[in-house]
Amino acid sequence: MSFVEYDDDKLHEECGVFGIFGHADSGALTTLGLHSLQHRGQEAAGIVSFDGKQFHAERHRGLIGDSFTNQSVVEALMGHRAIGHTRYSTTGGDEMRNIQPFFAEFFGGGFAVAHNGNITNGSALRRELQHEGAIFQSTSDTEVILHLLAMAKESKFVDRLKETLTRLEGAFSLVGISAKKMIGCRDPLGVRPLVLGDLDGAYILASESCALDIIGARFVRDIEPGELVIVTDDGIVSHRPFESSKQRFCIFEYVYFARPDSMIEGKNVYDVRKNIGGELATESPCDVDIVIPVPDSGTPAAIGFAQAAGLPFELGIIRNHYVGRTFIQPSESIRHMGVKLKHNANRKLIEGKRVVLVDDSIVRGTTSRKIVQMVREAGASEVHLRVASPPTRASCFYGVDTPERQKLLASRMSVEEMTDFIRVDSLAFVSIEGLYRATGEASRNDETPQYCDACFSAEYPTCLTDHENRENVTNLKLLVETKG
Repeated sequence: MSFVEYDDDKLHEECGVFGIFGHADSGALTTLGLHSLQHRGQEAAGIVSFDGKQFHAERHRGLIGDSFTNQSVVEALMGHRAIGHTRYSTTGGDEMRNIQPFFAEFFGGGFAVAHNGNITNGSALRRELQHEGAIFQSTSDTEVILHLLAMAKESKFVDRLKETLTRLEGAFSLVGISAKKMIGCRDPLGVRPLVLGDLDGAYILASESCALDIIGARFVRDIEPGELVIVTDDGIVSHRPFESSKQRFCIFEYVYFARPDSMIEGKNVYDVRKNIGGELATESPCDVDIVIPVPDSGTPAAIGFAQAAGLPFELGIIRNHYVGRTFIQPSESIRHMGVKLKHNANRKLIEGKRVVLVDDSIVRGTTSRKIVQMVREAGASEVHLRVASPPTRASCFYGVDTPERQKLLASRMSVEEMTDFIRVDSLAFVSIEGLYRATGEASRNDETPQYCDACFSAEYPTCLTDHENRENVTNLKLLVETKG
């Protein structure tokens, strides 16, 4: 029986990708790299390797440690190159057939691909390809890439790949391997991260730099927005298949998704999160006794808040790290203990104190409400809440699993109404300008923002073909029903 009430009140991570070219232990190193990217997807994982003659694949549900620590599994991934993927499903269900990397045998040889993000015209492309005779084996938007590649009109592989990539809309950072190459690519706006590393001459591609650290690799640089890199035995070559665009990196990577120890776009994620806390303390000060993070994602911002406000920082909420995404529920009463399965208040620190809680975001608000109640029951005289992101008012279509817009608390309530709903003495969010300052920007350019902040502003930087088509169908149905 699934226990999802707690987890559904957070924005779910997208996916993580990893690739390595030119190392005898490519399968084992890819497994380690995926371990460090586990926070980006916990539903399933897969690895495809190539040994010079044939491809080998392992795909399993669950965490990396559930399957890929088995020695026989790692030994089966032979070869000097491999790519891997950790998955949280945003497009397509969680069936085995949707576990990446995907692999296909083309006329010119095999090719495997793994993808982080969301192709916003994936459904439209799928319908077009099906009309042309394509037969899909999954419901994932990533499989579209293989079919486009198979049907591309160019003769050379690199040109076929460029033709394929230029037909995609949305956000995508991807890695792939063929019999001779490893490829990596970011969409023209660079919404999702992808970095390049080096391990004793072996090239590495990964979603975050923390995946390089775990295997002792050297960070080389970020793959640039719109860049396609081709890695062969002769080295690495960069291509630019897209028209030049201004970067719109996802600002929520700094708020929540990326690991605090990662370097992304030249910035340390932990430092940015502390800066956000400092901005919060300046914008929305609070007359309290202690600052308490909602662990773990609220911790760096809470440290920054406490330092800027000159207040004590305390771990007043302790998180249980050994509760997974599923839990056997013997009774209805146990189900309502959901938050306490992961969080417990430290009464000795809290009792009689005026407390400010710092969290990274509010989605539905149900978990925030229960955490506030828990802190009150531990004896807090006042409970205030400060949030290290602006109100989340809009859905993400770029690889993050967000609830429908009407289920987002901030889309249907004012801050005052949310204060009453969560039952706090005060509630404040960092401003979008404060968030930009925390990343090192002087201010937000409202005409062409420096980041993708659509979940806060509802200003989407790309076409949303599939979403708009669904909206048109829904509106047409409502019109027909009304007239009928």
